[in-house]
Amino acid sequence: ANSPRMMEIFKLVSKVAATDTTVLIIGESGTGKELVARSLHKNSLRKDNHFVTVDCLSLTSSLLESELFGHVKGSFTGATATKAGFFEVANGGTLFLDEIGDLNFDLQGKLLRVIQERKYIPVGGTEVKETDIRLVTATNKNLKKMVETGTFREDLFYRLYVFPVFLPPLRERKEDIPVLIDHFLHKHTERHRRPRCNISAEAMKCILAYGWPGNVRELENTVERALISADGPEIRLHDLPDGISSLHSEIMKPDNIEDLKRLKKRLRDKAVEDLEKEFIITALSAHEWNVSRAA
Repeated sequence: ANSPRMMEIFKLVSKVAATDTTVLIIGESGTGKELVARSLHKNSLRKDNHFVTVDCLSLTSSLLESELFGHVKGSFTGATATKAGFFEVANGGTLFLDEIGDLNFDLQGKLLRVIQERKYIPVGGTEVKETDIRLVTATNKNLKKMVETGTFREDLFYRLYVFPVFLPPLRERKEDIPVLIDHFLHKHTERHRRPRCNISAEAMKCILAYGWPGNVRELENTVERALISADGPEIRLHDLPDGISSLHSEIMKPDNIEDLKRLKKRLRDKAVEDLEKEFIITALSAHEWNVSRAA
């Protein structure tokens, strides 16, 4: 990324990473919430311990309780052996609870107790266990509204809402799209052993005009598919999905062309600004920060 909004988010993440503060990452699906969570862990004092991801939406309430807290042998049908839960596995590291807004109301209460007391009891057990984890959660839902409607516990909300990080959707930071495309082209060129491709001007215009409801994840999938579909060294309009390539006729309207020109100018100005900054710092450093000699 190079957009101002994402630069601010990077600064926030770098500041909070070295702490043990509970972080709540808020953003639409596909905006990179898990990447932020992993970045928090990799730049923390817990980086040498486990990073455990739990998708609260993919498991039933009973199974999720067992996965989080563990269970003892015979505690329920099918529990043929004692199993450690994620709170035990992540001990000393980071526990990332994704889609926290879909957590069952009863489990919300049990999670609150663990956050408050740092203690829990496995399903079917009697032994109290302690846990030392850094908790990071994420959601694509409005937890404040869920609190108002009574579907999310207010006390848990304030336990999680210590350091919120808001990830903007891709449609609100389109100046990052060229940078992301370049990254994904490099990534999937190596992965699929394909020759390096460029994006044609027409294809790029359609990509920038598209709304990207699936955000960065959808963009990556689109780039990967286009790279595989391309016959030559350039990704063209027909290599893109119909929903994106069909925007070409709309883009060619005079008003939209002017919008694209303005976007292009902003991107160019930003690139020049970054180069100028780097050049000036290099010149100052070479002349021991003497402004006159650097000038």
